Amino acid sequence: MTAGWDDEYDLIVVGSGGGGMTAALAAVDCGLSVLVVEKGRMFGGSTGISGGGIWIPNNPTLRARGHDDSRASIRRYLDLLTEGRVPAARLDAYVDNGPAAMALLGKSRWMRFFWTKGYADYHPELEGGRPLGRSIEAIPFDTRKLGEDEKFQRPNSMKGPLGLWITSKDYHDLAMVKRTWRGRWASVVAAWRVSSNVIRRRHMATGGRALVARLRMALKDAGIPLWLRTSMTELVVGDGGPDDGRVTGIVAERRGEKGTEPRTVRLRARKGVLLATGGFDHNPELRAKYLPEGGRADFSMGARENTGDGIVAGERLGAALDFMDDAWWMPAVRHPAGATIPLVSERCIPPSIIVSAEGRRFTNESSPYVNFVHDQLAGGHVPVWFVMDAKARARYPFAQILPGMPIPKEFYDQGLAFRADTVAELAGKIGVPPEALAETVERFNGFARNGKDEDFGRGDSAYDRYYGDPTLKNPNIDVIDRAPYYAFRIEAGDLGTKGGLVCDEYGRVQREDGSVIEGLYATGNTSASVMGNEYAGPGATIGPSIVFGYIAARHAAGVTA
Repeated sequence: MTAGWDDEYDLIVVGSGGGGMTAALAAVDCGLSVLVVEKGRMFGGSTGISGGGIWIPNNPTLRARGHDDSRASIRRYLDLLTEGRVPAARLDAYVDNGPAAMALLGKSRWMRFFWTKGYADYHPELEGGRPLGRSIEAIPFDTRKLGEDEKFQRPNSMKGPLGLWITSKDYHDLAMVKRTWRGRWASVVAAWRVSSNVIRRRHMATGGRALVARLRMALKDAGIPLWLRTSMTELVVGDGGPDDGRVTGIVAERRGEKGTEPRTVRLRARKGVLLATGGFDHNPELRAKYLPEGGRADFSMGARENTGDGIVAGERLGAALDFMDDAWWMPAVRHPAGATIPLVSERCIPPSIIVSAEGRRFTNESSPYVNFVHDQLAGGHVPVWFVMDAKARARYPFAQILPGMPIPKEFYDQGLAFRADTVAELAGKIGVPPEALAETVERFNGFARNGKDEDFGRGDSAYDRYYGDPTLKNPNIDVIDRAPYYAFRIEAGDLGTKGGLVCDEYGRVQREDGSVIEGLYATGNTSASVMGNEYAGPGATIGPSIVFGYIAARHAAGVTA
């Protein structure tokens, strides 16, 4: 071992989300020694608390179901989405390496997936978009198989009471439990799962939690060490020899059990360091510096450890930054207990609208969440109000409140929800002009009766309709006419930030002049988004993180094909 280092590996991966763990597996597949260090006391990062979708066209799971895309159609779709903001070489690398990255994961006995058929690309109407979708998810997993590591896996919102577990497809069906036979059958399946879990004593995980549990099992099989509670504090450049000017390792603070002093360690990385530390979701200074007005308050649903560590470390070495003014936006409700609840399916509730402080609609409520918040921020509409009637509350779930269940008193007490017997009275309670809200509701009701939203085209896209009510003429719109009426305060939340270190097609971090910082790689939300300001489909955050983690590890090993 070189003097001055406490330990050394070929590749050091900082961060244990989907991209970081995939990179570690890819590196070992190329014969490298790898260490994964994780700042938190639990592994999985934002991947572990996500829905777990993976958007990688032409992956083996899709091809096995006969869902083959032409490369030209995929690239055309991404070109239209990114509007020239992302280098063609990065897009090419993503499209061309995605299937191979998933094939590598498929070598592990633990990595198994299914197609979320019907969950459309977010812009299926664009050339190259797919109404049936390209998203896959990890098959549900019994986390008891993790053994001692089970206690180090963070929970997510995909687990219900009494051990009920649901995939995103299950949720799609269960949301219609009061409306369709498929929804009712899904409730029967849910009841069976609860009973089965009690008898079999399983600890079932779905979504992102299932994905990172499976990745953790693959790492264990590969003999890859994962150090939790280990924070990178510095990137080391040069070693006084031929590697001067190159990133050669990290300095980290390794925290032991409670009551023990943290230990500073210098870790050498012979082939490189990969930063997979997430975005700056929970860094108030960076949010205030970069994000637009209205999006600076921290309503982020990313992992709490995401404070921009990798981005700051790369910037200190002269790395270029891009897309720092954007995020993977998500409209959200603040729970009285402090949590932030994303609104995905809820915005498709037919007898509902979302209005500004002027009492007017400003966009298609059912549009992809990034686009919704882009329109919200562009108009300065923060906060906005989700208005619905009694039919909506009786028929559909909202913000983890089951259909027909009363809204908890704490929502009213904290000014997060309001209830009134008339639309005018509701307007007064939320501070919007009563005449304007009444006119907005009446205009919307006219569209609902005709089945066509003439203002914003709500329900025109296959994406809108996925979470809509199939029993209606237009699955996304219905008359708002049954008292009492409700309003919820909606914030501009996010799933993580989009901006980060500018990287080339190999995942190498670049300077402003386009030169490469040798030995330094980045993936996921630590890097500037390959999706630009857009969102291709469910899992277009995790998909690129996996692919560029795979590419970076192979490049570090000298494999660039």
